[in-house]
Amino acid sequence: MVGKTPESIEAIRPLKEGVIADFEITEKMIKHFIQKSHSRNSFIRPRIIICIPYGLTQVERKAVKTSAMNAGARDVILVEEPKAAAIGAGLPIQDPKGNMVIDIGGGTTEIGVISLGGLVKSKSIRVGGDKFDQAIIDYVKKKFNLLIGERTAEDVKIEIATAIAPDKEMKMAIKGRDQVTGLLKSIEITSKDVRDSMSETLVEISDAVKQVLEVVPPDLASDIVDNGIVLTGGGSLIRGLDSYISKIIKLPVYISEEPLLAVAKGTERMLDEIELLQQIQSTNA
Repeated sequence: MVGKTPESIEAIRPLKEGVIADFEITEKMIKHFIQKSHSRNSFIRPRIIICIPYGLTQVERKAVKTSAMNAGARDVILVEEPKAAAIGAGLPIQDPKGNMVIDIGGGTTEIGVISLGGLVKSKSIRVGGDKFDQAIIDYVKKKFNLLIGERTAEDVKIEIATAIAPDKEMKMAIKGRDQVTGLLKSIEITSKDVRDSMSETLVEISDAVKQVLEVVPPDLASDIVDNGIVLTGGGSLIRGLDSYISKIIKLPVYISEEPLLAVAKGTERMLDEIELLQQIQSTNA
């Protein structure tokens, strides 16, 4: 619906860049999900686990909890996303070994080194799928004088985006409005164009990974060298991103089995295993 609504309808994103952008709508959204999961029984007050970016401030964490409580939750438990992503990816995070995960979501990229159920080192940057989309929009506007929307940019990212040069460059036709003439037109964009547009954003992510690796304790560093690094989140589906990061940090990088669902599956497992949840829930919540 974004970018396609009539004047009588406004498309709102209650969550943006990993934080609450609209408290009232966020509460209504959570309330809707509670009722949907409990067959619209409004008397149910469930326990809710919410995954949050590692970099949230105490004020932002409190705002998340308050929104969920106002929506009808009995109890709200906050868990940092790197932990949930690692659990969902099947990493043995309770072992005394270092595991590193990079979760590239829509609003943030979460990088975490986990051992004995806790985050040893972590970093959260407000760079993710949304920033890739915006970079494509800006690039097309600058190079082709063509105005395109978020939906088109996301389609381009999904269809032809690559982090490294492929054996054969891909092409895709996109439509938009010409900035000069004001008329509608169609152009052809290549995977090289998309790669160029995303280059700065990819550098931001790889720099953040390097910063975390620079402060990892030596004993855990040796575990990461042995185990490699796991990529999760929708952003990890960009072709060649694992090879791109691996080439920069000189370590093996793997994409988890279902990267889009890693955080959700990790959360599900925590709900099923209360002991696991008690061990890894956020100490700052």
